[in-house]
Amino acid sequence: MDATEVQVRRPPSGRGGRRAFVSGKKKTEHDESHRRRDHQGRTLWTDAMRPGRMHDATAARNEGISTCFQHFRDVEVLLDDGCLGHCRDHPGQAVTPPRKGNKISPPEVLEARLRARHRHSSKRITVEHALADHKRWKPLIRWTHRRENLPSTYRAIAGLVSDRNTTG
Repeated sequence: MDATEVQVRRPPSGRGGRRAFVSGKKKTEHDESHRRRDHQGRTLWTDAMRPGRMHDATAARNEGISTCFQHFRDVEVLLDDGCLGHCRDHPGQAVTPPRKGNKISPPEVLEARLRARHRHSSKRITVEHALADHKRWKPLIRWTHRRENLPSTYRAIAGLVSDRNTTG
């Protein structure tokens, strides 16, 4: 599971809610979407677009990820560092990379954590590649059309990319 941002046009001045679209990460206006993928990089689910200011973990909670974890106890979801709270709330199901060691840790501890982080990122690489497949489509690099048309276009592109991954 991971999220990605699509740059959008700034709402007109004087309209409320302008700041909700400014991403804290990129400092520009974005909408973001979460996607769930399987281990082969196929899209399982794409959620609604939301303003870029919302944190990934908050967006996942609002989408009902906790309910999914309760209904499907055998599912293991690989997450990035942005969702450490899910690992705490759903141990064994939500898997995040181990925390980086601090400077006073012994060298063997630092090396073990580095290897564990590398193993985790090696498992998640299909998700990152799948995100990159979406970003290769010109409309998702920077959306310049009406904002209400973005979710349907995004879902259509996600379906095309997923179909291409299953047949290729």
